Amino acid sequence: MYVEREASVGEPTSQERRDAEQNDKRILGNVVQCDGARATISAYANDADGAVTGLWTVGKMISINLGSTRTVGLVYAIGKSDRAWSNEGQNAIEVSIELIGEVRDGAEPGGKPVFDRGITTYPHIGAVAHRIRTRDLQAVYDLAGRHSITIGTLAQDETIAANIAIDDTLARHFAIVGTTGVGKSTAVSLLLRKSIAARPDLRILILDPHNEFAASLPEYCVRVDSKTLDLPFWMFKLEEFAEVLFRGRETEPEEIDALRDLIPAAKNLYRNPNSGSYIRRGSDALTADTPVPYRIADLLKQIDERMGMLESKTDRPTLKSLKTRIESAAADPRYRFMFNSRLIEDTIHETIGNIFRVPHHGRPVTCFEMAGMPSEVVNSVCSVLARLAFDLALWSEGKLQLLFLCEEAHRYMPADPRLGFAPTRHALSRIAKEGRKYGCYLGVVTQRPGELDPTILSQCSTFFAMRLANEQDQAIIRSAIADSSASTLAFLSSMGQREAIAFGEGVATTMRLKFEKLPSDLLPGTAKREEATSKPGDDVDLVAIVERLRNLPKTTQQAMAFAEVVDSGRQAGDPDYRKPPAARAPSDDDFDMRYGLKPATFGLRPQND
Repeated sequence: MYVEREASVGEPTSQERRDAEQNDKRILGNVVQCDGARATISAYANDADGAVTGLWTVGKMISINLGSTRTVGLVYAIGKSDRAWSNEGQNAIEVSIELIGEVRDGAEPGGKPVFDRGITTYPHIGAVAHRIRTRDLQAVYDLAGRHSITIGTLAQDETIAANIAIDDTLARHFAIVGTTGVGKSTAVSLLLRKSIAARPDLRILILDPHNEFAASLPEYCVRVDSKTLDLPFWMFKLEEFAEVLFRGRETEPEEIDALRDLIPAAKNLYRNPNSGSYIRRGSDALTADTPVPYRIADLLKQIDERMGMLESKTDRPTLKSLKTRIESAAADPRYRFMFNSRLIEDTIHETIGNIFRVPHHGRPVTCFEMAGMPSEVVNSVCSVLARLAFDLALWSEGKLQLLFLCEEAHRYMPADPRLGFAPTRHALSRIAKEGRKYGCYLGVVTQRPGELDPTILSQCSTFFAMRLANEQDQAIIRSAIADSSASTLAFLSSMGQREAIAFGEGVATTMRLKFEKLPSDLLPGTAKREEATSKPGDDVDLVAIVERLRNLPKTTQQAMAFAEVVDSGRQAGDPDYRKPPAARAPSDDDFDMRYGLKPATFGLRPQND
């Protein structure tokens, strides 16, 4: 961008040249055509001596002087009408600009210029167009006193800071889109650092599918992965618990109906052990979705009792299948975070406090690392976390300010409803539609906005569009931007690293910016890449890789719930294959029988004969 570096203080704009000794080259051209959104300027590509000036390039901002106001325009196309170049004399060119708004000087002498997005007076034929002044350019992107943070510099002028209104950006949700490798994760890390500094009361939960953000926020972050996550099964709603049981397959309505009846009975048994199967009716009645503890043993007991009832004869296959699913899920090592606790107790306060950082003890960010987790595990856990985030903000009455950041958001909010987990979509849609009223904000990061649920994307009021090469993705962003800035998106396929086009409620007007450069040790995924880089002579540890592939710890694997001891010397098909090879001595440990586990098989290391 060519801008005038001379300091000027609130001079009137009634004359085209503010200084009689001003360089004539500042007057670049004249308006020859104008409509409601665009204008065409006639100018010369070279000076009288034949030297090419290079004053006109795509992406530059210019100012059209109208006396009392100055119309601001963005150059989106230049060309010669005859498509021929002459080395003799000056070459006339046509410059196409898009009208953005107008700048007028402040009412008080020496006051700052004021920018308005609308156009009250359109340029007339012959109006002079020239380079925009620095003060006018600052006025274009001025946030009018809103609480702002600096995230980089303008692409047109690196001396001018690129500011965004942080409160509006967060409260009305934001989205960062761009193809892989353009710096989305780095931009997210920068935005989070700036947001924490500007909003110390903000809690942030990051769904991190690549385990890369913890290294970029070491002083603010607490890591949670499948090994450290403690999310008891009784905190899941019925449809989320069904996702665990059916592992992403179609659910059986009969089994879901049985669970809807049996889970409240199991919860009632935990609360009132001597009440039998009687369920209280009234204001404090329990439902399958109430986050109250219960025991898997009690649930299985209820299934057994119902199978033994004479009137349930036709339901026995359904109940038997349901019992098998529950036992299989409880024994699955991928669901240790749900069923690993040997004592069932009401730990909801500790669980929510650890995940959502209440209190945060100086670390307000939680990174939920999901790399390597199966999709059905991710589906159910993300649904629970999104639902809890909204409920916490709702019932805290605005005291808890929470940002729910979804990296690779198209994975859990796809446009095709058959691909995503419906409860996760519903929970995130609820945050997008109603969250800002209660202090729960949504951040969406994706490289394929075309595959993202349009309902979610339409609720994001601030966009940071980085380089996008796909035509479908560009069309999605084009439909979200204002018509007066549509030509700005012509740069989407050719922008450089760390560059973005910001538009929406968080900025004064559409802004092409370049994000600040983060130190190399704070780039997302840097520490992970350094650890993974093999040194010369190092061999790949295939044994460790296979152990992680099988989801087994390096230590001796303990028998899981409901497992049976099998003699390794026998083969499948032998009559006594399922029988234990030798009788085991009774355990003297204080084993909790309420969980419904066999003390001879669960939690004991195999004994050597």
